[in-house]
Amino acid sequence: MVAKDASAVAASLQLSAEKGDAGAQYRLGLLYASGQGVAQDLRQALAWYRAAAEQGYAPAQCVLGNKYALGQGVKQNYTTAFSWYLKAAEQGDARAQCHLGTLYEEGQGTGHDPLDAEYWYFQAAEQGDAEAQLRLARLYEGNQYMAATWYLKAAEQGVAEAQYMLGNCYATGKGLRRNLPKAFEFYLKAAGQGDMRAQWKAAQALQEGLGVEADPEAALQWLTKAAKSGFVPAQAALGLRYANGEGVARSYTRAVFLWERAAKQGDAESQHNLGYAFKNGLGVARDPGRAEHWYRLAAEQGVAEAQGILGLMCAHGETGAIDYVEAHMWFSLSAAVGNQAAAANLKYAETLMSGEQISAAKQRAIEWMESFRNR
Repeated sequence: MVAKDASAVAASLQLSAEKGDAGAQYRLGLLYASGQGVAQDLRQALAWYRAAAEQGYAPAQCVLGNKYALGQGVKQNYTTAFSWYLKAAEQGDARAQCHLGTLYEEGQGTGHDPLDAEYWYFQAAEQGDAEAQLRLARLYEGNQYMAATWYLKAAEQGVAEAQYMLGNCYATGKGLRRNLPKAFEFYLKAAGQGDMRAQWKAAQALQEGLGVEADPEAALQWLTKAAKSGFVPAQAALGLRYANGEGVARSYTRAVFLWERAAKQGDAESQHNLGYAFKNGLGVARDPGRAEHWYRLAAEQGVAEAQGILGLMCAHGETGAIDYVEAHMWFSLSAAVGNQAAAANLKYAETLMSGEQISAAKQRAIEWMESFRNR
């Protein structure tokens, strides 16, 4: 019955569309695009959208703009997309206004113009377009009150990113009065939609009792979800939990599994922890070469403890020839930020080095610091 009804609707629309009814042409295009009541035919869909758009029908103009912006059924052309969005936007089509704002913001199909982007986002946002509200909030990051106002509007429509950002506003008191229970409320809403940053924030709140009664078990559940979603800080933190047996059975194997995923994405703490695991054979076979690899990556990111240990590995020749010059460099860098063990090792290393070696090591440390500051 439903199929027959859909076919009848399509047939009726076909008659009206052929008589030049723009609304019917647009709706017929939708049917051809979805295959409801007719055999799916994207070319026919595009043809009917174009017929309606050329008659000035705003929804069809917007859809045609989408096709050109995405290169669906036509060669991608942002300039043509801009033209169709502008026609629809000037008729008040909120979706077209939002898309037009995006093109102005990104400088696609037109010149980059933040003011025009703001204007069109505002037109769409005022009509309740949630994406425009979110984009407008991002533009207003320099105006905390305005940003929070638009995040709130988008959050109330269920936009996960806006809920997360609104949680941040309540948590920090930026743009809104600080309110930790409200922050947790919106973090939880975004977390429920899969926002991994919000899952991380919800885990922290539940662990520490920020705006909600502390619940370590629930905190662990959200931490695990965030880690599984690929959120690096959550992977690093969950790895530590497994290493220390905090709320879970101790498992260095699981800890290493999580640290490797975070470390490969550049997390310095996880790189350091992996160095420790491979150096001491925790959850993995002892492997000085891999330990040196991970310690070096962490050291290059400025982790003082990793720098100190790497210095010791160089001084002892654990993965190659003894290299007091490199050892001295790492000891001095680590000692410079307060690592007392590295400072002691630095003094001892100098008793084993020539003046020329010490000068070379100091020069390497200076060059490393200059490079580090410029990253």
